[in-house]
Order: sequence, then structure tokens, then C-alpha cells
Amino acid sequence: MPTVRELLLVGFDLAVLLFRRGVSALCRPLFDHAGRFPLPMKGVCVKEHRRILTYDCTLRDGEQCEGITLSLEDKLRIVRRLDLFGIDYIEGGFPASNPKDIAFFKAMRETPLTHAKIAAFGSTCRKGVAAADDEGLADLIACGAPVLTIVGKTWDEQVTRALQTTLEENLRMISDSVAYLKAAGRRVVFDAEHFFDGYKANADYAIACIRAAHEAGADSIDLCETNGGALPFEIEEIVNAVMAAFPDQAFGIHCHNDAGCAVANSLAAVRCGVTCVQGTVNGIGERVGNTDLLTVIADLELKMGDTCVGAEKLRDLTSLSQYVAELCNVSVSPHHPYTGSSAFAHKGGLHASAIARFPEAYEHARPESVGNKAHMLVSELAGKASLVQKAAMLGIDLMAEGVNVQAILDDIKEREAEGFTYEVADGSLALLLRRHLGTYKPAFTLESLRVIVDDRGSAGVSARASEAVSEATVKIHVGDRRFVATGEGVGPVGALDAALRLAISESYPEVSAMEIADYKVRLLDESQGANAITRVTITTADGRGTFGTVGVSENVIEASWNALVESVEYGLMRMGE
Repeated sequence: MPTVRELLLVGFDLAVLLFRRGVSALCRPLFDHAGRFPLPMKGVCVKEHRRILTYDCTLRDGEQCEGITLSLEDKLRIVRRLDLFGIDYIEGGFPASNPKDIAFFKAMRETPLTHAKIAAFGSTCRKGVAAADDEGLADLIACGAPVLTIVGKTWDEQVTRALQTTLEENLRMISDSVAYLKAAGRRVVFDAEHFFDGYKANADYAIACIRAAHEAGADSIDLCETNGGALPFEIEEIVNAVMAAFPDQAFGIHCHNDAGCAVANSLAAVRCGVTCVQGTVNGIGERVGNTDLLTVIADLELKMGDTCVGAEKLRDLTSLSQYVAELCNVSVSPHHPYTGSSAFAHKGGLHASAIARFPEAYEHARPESVGNKAHMLVSELAGKASLVQKAAMLGIDLMAEGVNVQAILDDIKEREAEGFTYEVADGSLALLLRRHLGTYKPAFTLESLRVIVDDRGSAGVSARASEAVSEATVKIHVGDRRFVATGEGVGPVGALDAALRLAISESYPEVSAMEIADYKVRLLDESQGANAITRVTITTADGRGTFGTVGVSENVIEASWNALVESVEYGLMRMGE
């Protein structure tokens, strides 16, 4: 830690720098080529940059997250992607706990990896059973994984109350298990379960457990913050004490996020000297979740100067986050650090204006360094700079067109007051801008539409509908041609979508490449109940990506139709461009 004198010297050096070069010196790009934010200061001791190993447990701890179940093929695909990304260790699960995990380790024996090593997870031998006679340890060896991770108790109360054995027997279980697996020629990781709670309750015994694993030859001892309730200053204090007691032992860290500190706790442990971080992709896991390994990797690479996967592979961070989320059938939060769609989004007019001249003011790292991108959100909070930049991202140069940008901005604000939102509706915004520019040409026009929902119920049994079917008929004009089409769907929007596609498919066969990816409805004034103004947003996929459109009306069918029409029109415009 820097002394007071060193900090004063830093302040003095910075003051001299400002005096000599002027405030403009601060406005120069602060990021280096890798997207880091280096600010070397005279007199401050910076720790040597290190190679930090990454240990992914998405396939075990991650799958314990409520609502997530991975098939065998899902697990194999995640392994291949993590391997290409550069993860060092990938934990596959319990090798004999269920048929899926048995099949997984069998498949991995025939799957060549370019970098990663597969780890199998298990427990120390049972109480009263020699390690050589323990079936669980035998299964670990038999699965063929080059890395074997075993979890053992380090909290005295866990030993006596959960295991219902003596403290001495638990030490024997740890020592014998590690030694037995090491004798089998494998890399052995000892997961010290509940270590931080155990240390706070009985430091001497927790340290004794670490000593048992250390003396038995564990390659890495990973300290587990199992309850997820510790804070960074506690982690630093305890890890420093452990590192001092075992200076020649490699340590790792495994944290949970129950207090919202998993990433911070992991980084604190690295600062203290641990060389391996365990975590899951996107932080999925039991309860609140595990350490988000991707966030830790980005922080270590971009903020702390350490190396995990390298700058080139770090640019795949966002796509990896989305890939695993898709296989888990969940969505990455838009506000997720580094990889969320809103991680580098700018909405306030002041921010957008500053971003154009000084990106570092509101972007802590370069978006492209993690494979993400910055984008502007246009809303009632936006200024002219936001709108001009957003239009440019949509391929529209408002300044070159010489239009009244303020008039467009006023129109947007009036529409947002009526219930529209353009933050997630790039398609509708692009069409609105085209209308102001006079370059909008409708792909088709509507003569009429009709939607029928039919459900005959169960006569004499219940008033509830149970097998409703929707039918929509649309009359469309494309140029001077008139088309009438009828479509069916489970719901009215699906039926309208089918009818519209059928009506225009002859004129615009490109619509076959578009499909509705998401549909949301929101009542804007809940006090009005069924008569409230309704906002519908539709996300459309077209093979090149996704985009959103919006419709607003007191009639949900009308709002849905307008959002649907704009999704088709903008999709056709994208393809035309």
C-alpha cells in the first residue's frame, strides 16, 4: 500500500502536470490499445502483472441455478466455446452422479481441446472410510479427467453438525483424499468449503484444514466463500493471513454473490496473491449466483493489467456471454457489466454531446475491447447531439440533409408523451426520420383488417375458454394491386402476422427471412384498466440481427398492427440498403 508521503508526491506530480500542460492534457485519450485505463503515477508501487488462471464451473454450479437445465449436447457445446475463448479449467460435474454426467465425461475423453483442461468434481472420502476404498474417489479417477476437484469442510460446526464427525477425522479425510488422488497422477484442486465463515468462527481449525491439503500435495487450494455474505475487506484480511502462512502454495478463490460482492471479493483475493479465479458465465448459479467469471476476466485484463485470455480473445467476451445465455434459455440482462446491450448505452443529452468529443468521460472501457458497442438512446431526455449520432448509426446523416433537427426532436418528445418509446425501437425511429426527411415510401397500404377469435368452450361445464383460435383477414394494396389474405394463429397478433406475410409475399418474398422474436404489451395508465393506452413493442429477427418497433393505441390490436407493419417495412428497408 502507498504511504501518505507517496500519495502526496502523486498529488504534487499531477498538479505540476496540469500546470505545465493545461487542463487539455486530461482530454487526451486515456485508454491504451487494449482498452485499459492506465494512469501510471510516480512514487506509487504497482504490483507485477501476472497470469491469472480461470476456472469455469458453469456446467455444475451454473446448472444449479433455478430454471436452468442443460442437455448433454448443450454442455459439450459450452465446453468447446469456453475452450476456444481460452478458459483454463472447465468443471464438468460429478462423474457418476447421473447418466448425463457419465455420458459427458465419456464424450470428453474423445473430444480434443485446444487449451482447456476438464475438471471432475467430487467430495473427500466418507468418514470412517479409507480414501482407497471410497467409491466417490474411485469414480473421479475412473472418469479420466486430468483435473480432480474435491470439496472438504473447513468450518468446525459444519464438521460436527453436518458431517457428524470429529474435527480430527475431517482432517484425515482431507489429507488422505488429496494424497490418494495425487498418487493417481492427476492435478488436484481442494475446494475449502465455507472457508471464510470457518475462519471467522475458528481460525486455527480452518488453517489446519488448509495445512492438511497442503501437506498432502494439493496443486491448488481454492478458498470458497460459500454463503456469499463476506465483504471485500474481510476477504483481503483473511486471504492475506492464509497467504502468509503458506507462501509456497498456489491458491484460488470461489465466491457466491448473495451480498452482491462476488466479483469484488474475487478481485480482492487476486490483489492478495491468489492465482486462480472460479466462476460461471454471466454469474449464474444457486440462489443469487456465483462470481461472474466474464466480468472478472474483463476487470483483470482492462483494470488490473493481469492476463487471463489476452486482448484478442477478450473481444469475444460479449458473444460468449450471449451464446451461453441462449443455450441456458435465459437472457443476458441489458445492464450486465461489459456484455449487456445497455452496458455502453447513452441516453442523456449531456452525455451524448460529451461522448462525441471525449468518450472516456462516460465509458470506463472501450466497448470494442469486449466485443460490445456503444449506442445512443433517443428519448425525451435526448438532445440534438444524441439524435444526430443515433441517426448516423441508422445510416441517416441529419446534418447533411439540412433538416430541422430540433423539429424532429420535438416530434419525438411529443410522441413519447403519448406513450411511444424509441429506446428499443430503432426500426420505428428510422422510419420516423425518413418521414421527416421526405424519403419515406410505404411498401404497402392498408384497406382494412379484421380479427376473429373463436372458442366454443365446454358447454355446460365451465365459462373458461381453453382452445381459442384466431383468424385475421387483411386487404392490402401494393402499388396498384390489391391483395386479400387470411391467416390463422393461436393469438390475434400471430394471425395478423400470417395474413400480412401471405398478402405481400408475392411482391416482397424477402419477408420469409423475417420473424417475430419477441412481443411485449404494456398498459401505460393502469388506473384506466382495459381502456388504458397500450404500448406494444415487437422485436424482429431478419438474419442480420434484431431490431425493434413500437405501436401505441387504446386498442391493443391496432397498436400491435402498427408495430407489426413498421417491423416489416423497416426490415424491407434494411434488406434494400
